[in-house]
Amino acid sequence: MASSAVTSTSTCFIKKEMDLSSAVSQVPSFGSSLKMGSRRRIVRPVHAVMAPPQPQQRPPVSTGSVKHEMTTTEKILARASERAKIEPGENVWVNVDVLMTHDVCGPGTIGIFKKEFGENARVWDREKIVIIPDHYIFTNDERANRNVDILRDFCLEQNIKYFYDITDRGNFQANPDYKGVCHIALAEEGHCRPGEVLLGTDSHTCNAGAFGMFATGIGNTDAGFVMGTGKLLLKVPQTLRFVLDGEMPNFLLAKDLILQIIGEITVAGATYKSMEFTGSAVEALTMEERMTLCNMVVEAGGKNGVVPADQTTFNYLKGKTFKEFEPVYSDQNARYLQEYRFDVSKLEPVVAKPHSPDNRALARECKDVKIDRVYIGSCTGGKTEDFMAAAKLFLASGKKVKVPTFLVPATQKVWMDVYTLEVPGSGGKTCSQIFEEAGCDTPASPNCGACLGGPRDTYARMNEPQVCVSTTNRNFPGRMGHKEGQIYLASPFTAAASALTGYVTDPRQFLQ
Repeated sequence: MASSAVTSTSTCFIKKEMDLSSAVSQVPSFGSSLKMGSRRRIVRPVHAVMAPPQPQQRPPVSTGSVKHEMTTTEKILARASERAKIEPGENVWVNVDVLMTHDVCGPGTIGIFKKEFGENARVWDREKIVIIPDHYIFTNDERANRNVDILRDFCLEQNIKYFYDITDRGNFQANPDYKGVCHIALAEEGHCRPGEVLLGTDSHTCNAGAFGMFATGIGNTDAGFVMGTGKLLLKVPQTLRFVLDGEMPNFLLAKDLILQIIGEITVAGATYKSMEFTGSAVEALTMEERMTLCNMVVEAGGKNGVVPADQTTFNYLKGKTFKEFEPVYSDQNARYLQEYRFDVSKLEPVVAKPHSPDNRALARECKDVKIDRVYIGSCTGGKTEDFMAAAKLFLASGKKVKVPTFLVPATQKVWMDVYTLEVPGSGGKTCSQIFEEAGCDTPASPNCGACLGGPRDTYARMNEPQVCVSTTNRNFPGRMGHKEGQIYLASPFTAAASALTGYVTDPRQFLQ
């Protein structure tokens, strides 16, 4: 990273060592070299102010029981494993509240379930399994379409209550059950509830941690076992605490915050750790912005992300679920592996340059990077508020885009919002009207789109070695299609600003 980027961030970041010295010693220090397989990776130096280590706190001498302080993640897993207390590193059998799978991993999960439990076996609870086709839907690829057929046959056989089917790919609006991207659909349909355990066959299942629950991605084998038993053996993760305080500038979004964090700790910085987000800036975030924050913890290697449930959470859930839930919160003296503090008021818009989510740079430092396209969509950047943000910037600029700009709403609801909700200050215009005036492509059918690449006929897939600014979550080689494509991860503000100039652009150029 350029020195100016380091200077910009150094005044707002504090790395605080906590009392688990033996565990901390296992975490690589900033500016060190890491060996990854046969390659040697140089971690960029980060100037940070390190607080002195906290003295180890010992419980007072007592003849009675001493309360065991736990983090939110530990409390959720303790309850789910029917234990009074648990320790990081323990392996515990957890009772699962919700299991989600989709059209990519669903057929494999179903195959394992039938192989291990029998062709005529019944799932453990037909109302706790959610199946959502979303990845490879609007394609003529026969194998992709066959995957959805397998899901449909299984759900009919098992009488799965929550199967969000699609039967008419030519007109998604003719499918009342079809939702779109699984992680956003889970939230919209009320499957995300504080204090519960949600597992899914997708790495970005951690998105649901925004609701104060334990949510993580698992493999097909684990999912097949959960499908038959409702249980899974999990190792209790240690917790990293991220305190984000200060007032968010009007040019920043949650995507900037999580890219900033990943840039600080690297893609291996939270490996099998829980990332807990708190602080006044987090409390001020909407639920959709909290989802963005939790969505990308897996890009730092995290096991799960979690935001404490509050009134914002409860207001979002009204009318979405009628099941009772009980939120839990970290104890005051809960033990964290490390604590990181940020003053968000001092942050600037950032991007993740190719080919890693931790390849952080200030957006203004990349102003000479010429781009070929912009993509706004996915579970990370295809929510209603993401499109509202892009529309707001287009409206403020009054200009037209200079590169193809693809828009892929995450769900049917988001698609409807794009066409019906008025953008504040627009004089009654909707996002879709503003997008049309700016010269963007017509918003596509809701699905994962080109985020994962997919079949060659997937809408907006990169079939050529182009440079793209994207609101998605990963920028590895080949992620959005062509293996030589270059992806700059960015917020909807930065993506929209870049579309207007044809270069990676700091959104402050258009936002006052």
